Amino acid sequence: MATEYGHGYGHRGGSRFDEAGAAGPRHRLPAPLRAPFEARTWREFGYVLLGLPLGILLFTFAVTMVSLGAGLLITFLGVPVLAAALAGCRGLGSLERARARGLLGVEVAEPEPLRVQKHGAMAWMGAVLKSGTSWRHLLYAVVQFPWSVFSFVVAVNFWVYGWALLTYPLWFWVFPMYGGQDGLQLYGDSTHSIYLDNPFEITVTALVGLLFTMATPWIVRALTTMDRVMVTGLLGPSRLATRVVELESDRGVVVDTAAADLRRIERDLHDGAQARLVALAMDLGLAKEKLAEDPEAAARMVDEAHGEVKTALQELRDLARGIHPAVLTDRGLDAALSAVASRCTVPVQVEVDLAVRPAPAIEGIAYFTVSELLQNISKHSRATRATVDVWRVENRLMIQVGDNGVGGADVTEGSGLAGLTERLDAVDGILVVDSPPAGPTRITAELPWRG
Repeated sequence: MATEYGHGYGHRGGSRFDEAGAAGPRHRLPAPLRAPFEARTWREFGYVLLGLPLGILLFTFAVTMVSLGAGLLITFLGVPVLAAALAGCRGLGSLERARARGLLGVEVAEPEPLRVQKHGAMAWMGAVLKSGTSWRHLLYAVVQFPWSVFSFVVAVNFWVYGWALLTYPLWFWVFPMYGGQDGLQLYGDSTHSIYLDNPFEITVTALVGLLFTMATPWIVRALTTMDRVMVTGLLGPSRLATRVVELESDRGVVVDTAAADLRRIERDLHDGAQARLVALAMDLGLAKEKLAEDPEAAARMVDEAHGEVKTALQELRDLARGIHPAVLTDRGLDAALSAVASRCTVPVQVEVDLAVRPAPAIEGIAYFTVSELLQNISKHSRATRATVDVWRVENRLMIQVGDNGVGGADVTEGSGLAGLTERLDAVDGILVVDSPPAGPTRITAELPWRG
C-alpha cells in the first residue's frame, strides 16, 4: 500500500534521486602494466618467498613434536610433549598472523585464549589439549608446508622467467661474447640447434616475457588468496567464539540502550508533565483559597488550570507515542509510518508491502528506525521530498528511506546514525548509508524477520 504526503515518487531497489556520481581515481597506465611495479605485488611476492622457510620450520616442529609425543603416550611423558607441541604451534601461529598482517594486510583477530579452570601444570596441559584452537594451529602447520612449496615454485619461476625474457634484448650479447653460441638456445639435438639470435626472435622473446611479467602479479595474488583463507580460517578465532563475542557485545548494547531509554523517559516526565502537574496543583490550591473572596479571579485561575491540563495530557500522549505508539499496536507499520510521515517537514511517500505483520519487537524497532531517519531528514537534509519503503525479502525485513537533500550523512562521525547502527546490530540488523556529499541520500536497514 502506498501513501503519499506531498509529491514524492520513486521505485524500490534504487535511489529515487540518482545523480551522476563522481568518477573514481584514474591511472595513466592500465592495471596489467601497473601491477608488476606496485608495492602490493612486491609485498605479496615477499610473503610467498618467506613462506617456504617458515613452512619448513612449522612443518618440522609440528611433525617432530607430535610424533615424539605420540610415541611417548605409552608413558606419561607423551602428554606434556603433545601439550608443548600444540603450545609451540600457537606461538608460531602468532608469527604467521603478524606476517599476514604486515605483508598481505589481513587483520586476523587473536583466537580465544586458553580457559584454564584450575592452577597447575596438569590443568594447563588439559586446557591446551582440549582447545580446538590449538589443533587448528597444528593443522595449519601441516598443510601450510606443501602449499608454501607449491607457491614458491610457481611464483619464483614465473617471476624469474618473465623478467629474464622481457630483458633478453639487453643481455643476449652475453652468449656470442662469452658462451660461444649465437643466443639463447630454444632447441637442440645432435644434428641442428635453434637459437634466439635475430631481431624478430629477440622481439618475440621480449613480448613473451612481457606477458609472463604482466601475468605474474595476478598469479601471485591468486596464490596469496589461498594463504589469506588458511590464515583467517585456521589461525583466527572460531565462528562460535566470534559469535559469542558478538552476542556479548550486543547484550551490552541492549542493556545500555534500555538504560538510556529509561533515563530519557524519567527526564521527560520530570521536566515536562510532572512539572506541569505540580504547577497545576498549586494553581488549583490558590483558586480554592480565592473561591470565597474573589470568585471571578478563582474562575480565571481554574480556566488557566484547565489549559495546563490539556497541555500536560498532550505531553503524556507524545511521551507514550515515543515509548510505543498505540497506532502501531492496533493497525501495524503502514498506519504508524504514515502518521510519522505526516509530521515530517518535507513531503514523504510511504509504501509498505507486507502480507503479514512481523513480531512486535521487530515492528517496534522498524518504527523507531524510520522515525529517527525522518527526524534527521527534517533537521539536516534540506530536502524537498523523501520516500519510505518497507518490504520483506525471505527472512529479512527491509527498510529504505531516501531523500533528495544535500547528503553527507556519515555513520562514523558520532551522529544519531551511529546509535541507530548499534541498535540494529543488537538484533542482527544492518544499516547501510549511501549519502554522497552532493546527495541524494539513501539509507537501507535490514532486520531479521520474526513472525
